[in-house]
Amino acid sequence: MPMKSIAILLLVCTGLARPALAAPADTLEQRAATLHQSAIVLDTHLDTPMLFARPDWRIGDRHSFDADFSQVDYPRMLEGGLDGGFWVIYTPQGERTVAGNRAARDFGLKRLVEIREMVAANADRFEIALSADDAARIKKAGKRIVYISMENASPLASDPSLLSAYYALGLRMLGLVHSANDDFADSSTNPGGPEFNGLSDKGRALVAEANRLGLIIDLSHASDAVFDQVVELSKTPVVLSHTASAALNAHPRNIDDARLRKLAATGGVIQVNSVNQFLIKVPKNGERDAEFDRFFAIIEDGAALTVEKRKQAMRLYREIEAKYPAPQATFEDYMKHMLHILEVAGPEHVGLGADWDGGGGVSGMIDVASLPKITERLLREGYSEAQIKGVLGGNLLRVMRAVEAARQP
Repeated sequence: MPMKSIAILLLVCTGLARPALAAPADTLEQRAATLHQSAIVLDTHLDTPMLFARPDWRIGDRHSFDADFSQVDYPRMLEGGLDGGFWVIYTPQGERTVAGNRAARDFGLKRLVEIREMVAANADRFEIALSADDAARIKKAGKRIVYISMENASPLASDPSLLSAYYALGLRMLGLVHSANDDFADSSTNPGGPEFNGLSDKGRALVAEANRLGLIIDLSHASDAVFDQVVELSKTPVVLSHTASAALNAHPRNIDDARLRKLAATGGVIQVNSVNQFLIKVPKNGERDAEFDRFFAIIEDGAALTVEKRKQAMRLYREIEAKYPAPQATFEDYMKHMLHILEVAGPEHVGLGADWDGGGGVSGMIDVASLPKITERLLREGYSEAQIKGVLGGNLLRVMRAVEAARQP
């Protein structure tokens, strides 16, 4: 055989005749999709239980914000890769009287039952989670994760010892206050200003009991003084379940950079909010607010929200938006807040808490089906896959494990 033929044969046999074709590299979009699917994706503030009592609303059906203001349901959770999160027992702050406190007690227990009933009726698709380790197990089983939280501790005002009963029934996060002061703490937005200059004595006792039971303490809605005092008092890291940056928009509901650093230094996590007026400055308009009070009066009682009343509410909502146009935040505004908070607090101390079904959602990210956009954007910004998995849910679970470890039954 001629030497040239022998050389060619050797090259072919050794794979050197031509360079091997490299497998095509995944695009950033493909990497983001794979990462999002593999992560445990949790949101810490799902107000969706407010919809459970609606006569024509079911978690298993696909809804839309335009049709019924809904942002979370099973089909869109699948589409957006949302594995679950904290489903909220939200109680409006009523009168702080004996009768008002009893009404709040009854309201909170009813909402807790409604969450558990939703899970029981959809046991093939949802499961209540009681520990940090439950999240991975439930995801592996192909179900959505249901942690339970309380926004506004007023259901406990008449009897703080009820906290133990709530814990036994699945509560794992406690928000001390909402938009007005309650018996435990000052709100960041109370119309009359502070009452206790932070926590009341009952509030201090409630923080201690939450630590003992193993409940994550949520300081969204709390005043700056409450934040400072709880961070000092709590034996475990705390969470801001749905809060944005005061450096980008000086709204009293947002947190400043100094406190962000304090939160990170003590191991806590901030879950980034997507409510319009927290992300961008929206001028005050009393007439618009009064019209929206009418709107909320229609939709507030879910059990009474018939199909016709829902359509009426939708018409009113669109009329108000047309008559009193206001600036609308976009996905870019949301990401500005997240990226700023990531830079200040560090990627180990940031997560998702968009306030779905409670006022959250922006142009370009109106419901949970859009969540993969966040993962893709963070990859584009240069964050590592490990850091992004932390933001999507891992950081929250780390805090939960620390809280569990400090539990004293």
